[in-house]
Amino acid sequence: MSTTRKRVYGYLAEFQSASALYKAAQKVRDAGFKKWDCYSPYPIHGLDGAMGMKRSILPWFVFFGGMTGTATAFTLAYTTQVVIYPTVVQAKPANIFTVPAFFPVMFELTILFSGFTVLFGLLGLIQLPRLNHPLFASKQFHRATDDGFFIAIEARDPKFSPNQTKELLAEIGGDNIELVEEED
Repeated sequence: MSTTRKRVYGYLAEFQSASALYKAAQKVRDAGFKKWDCYSPYPIHGLDGAMGMKRSILPWFVFFGGMTGTATAFTLAYTTQVVIYPTVVQAKPANIFTVPAFFPVMFELTILFSGFTVLFGLLGLIQLPRLNHPLFASKQFHRATDDGFFIAIEARDPKFSPNQTKELLAEIGGDNIELVEEED
């Protein structure tokens, strides 16, 4: 006999339209919640601002990933073509002034390192891969990809209180408020 313990993930509330979700997101943000998210079947312009989200740090990761690619390509080309095995073609110099010959390799490694940084940085920032999410157990969440607009407030938020959070969601227009649990 196995006993599976369940712990509260949070509350999920449905809203009637994109504009209702937008207005509710502003109210949840103003209430001071930090661990919550909105779900809709399509992007809603300005919703990230209504949620109070900051700009992503991914562009900085990509910039430094690209610069690492450029530096790697330069170091590789300079070391092999000038230091280890100087390639003298038609009396052209084998020194730092041959950098224009390295541009194609520098460009390619800049793009390659930037691309890998985007892929792995994004996966890290959004915490994927995650094979299962507690919201998948919800009876109504499957509609988020079809015609449903939802806000989920997580129980790990410092402001989360079972009664007050549910009252807030009802007060701002949430319907079908559901307590979502996850298995331990």
